[in-house]
Amino acid sequence: MLAASDVIKAHQVLKDVVLETPLDYDRYLSEKYGAAIYLKRENAQKVRSFKLRGAYYAISQLSDEQKALGVVCASAGNHAQGVAYTCHEMGIPATIFMPVPTPQQKVNQVQFFGGEAVRIRLVGDTFDESAQAALAYAREKGMTFIDPFDDAQVQAGQGTVAYEIVAVAEDEGISFDHIFIPVGGGGLISGMSAYLKERAPEIRIVGVEASGAASMAAAFAAGRPVKLEQIDKFADGIAVQQVGQSTYQVARRYVDQLIAVDEGLISETVIDLYSKQGIVAEPAGAATIAALELLREQIKGKTICCVISGGNNDINRMPEMEERALIYDGIKHYFVVNFPQRPGALREFVNNILGEHDDITRFEYIKRASRGKGPVLIGIALGDKGDYDAFIERLTSFDPHFINLQGNETLYGLLV
Repeated sequence: MLAASDVIKAHQVLKDVVLETPLDYDRYLSEKYGAAIYLKRENAQKVRSFKLRGAYYAISQLSDEQKALGVVCASAGNHAQGVAYTCHEMGIPATIFMPVPTPQQKVNQVQFFGGEAVRIRLVGDTFDESAQAALAYAREKGMTFIDPFDDAQVQAGQGTVAYEIVAVAEDEGISFDHIFIPVGGGGLISGMSAYLKERAPEIRIVGVEASGAASMAAAFAAGRPVKLEQIDKFADGIAVQQVGQSTYQVARRYVDQLIAVDEGLISETVIDLYSKQGIVAEPAGAATIAALELLREQIKGKTICCVISGGNNDINRMPEMEERALIYDGIKHYFVVNFPQRPGALREFVNNILGEHDDITRFEYIKRASRGKGPVLIGIALGDKGDYDAFIERLTSFDPHFINLQGNETLYGLLV
């Protein structure tokens, strides 16, 4: 079982390699939640995520023969950047497998950090599919596979985040009550919790997952790692179908609480961090801040540390995040509504069904006059989410058989 001594050993290797990232008191969040909120800013790391720590330490421990043969890894992006940076620095060849839907910004960054030392292969729809291909390739070529989380040395490297937090807390007299840590495959929370429970056992460790990929919670419930049938890949840095065997064992022993955060709330948090504080956080990195909203009563009056695990956010995803945030807030809704196929039907809908401050954000239909009525895909932005029930009542009078796309993932994915 991973121990604090393993993390200390990793720190000795990494202290002159990685940045000691800031541990900042955040006034805005502290006032918002009535608590003392500190942010461990791993989005300020050299590759804009904590993943450099585990990748560098694990690769540094390889034999000269293993380094000469090269390494293989699979990653949704951040682990890949850590491996790429390390291999470029050490002159080690690397083949990096990434899922096909990986944001282009992360693919470009991997190539930038790795340069000629790295070859990228986009394989599979999910991290897990990409990892299977990477493992097979490593066996075929006799290369070393650098696991993104289910490896003790990787976990020890990630645990140095906790080493730095504790060191600063001791120097500055900060007594943390809770530390919020994002959870994907479990490498970060395993390394950090193993160190914290030995060196600062009074701190309550809260693991934060995305609701659409809560694989650690599933493992806790089953008593073993289990593979989720499907996941929402939005928070790609923590969107893992199955946690590792070793990460599960460490987390099961040390983690005090797991919480799942809706991707819509994560989106809202990413936007809020950027617009109000100028902090660039990717969805996985913002998950711990989003969790504050769900636990606002539990944390009131407490001293909290939130780990912002990464800042590799693709600006092209912002419209999607705005959409998810508005849907989560109950402002934006989508329906399929039967409209009379006659002149003036839309005017009637606007005058009689929409509220004074409501707006139509999308309207798509194909006119088929011979049928009398036809389905319309319509997007509505309410002026006030409290007007929802009244709007639904008016909509029912217009079309008693309308379809609300909220909660209907299949139709929503097809039409929106």
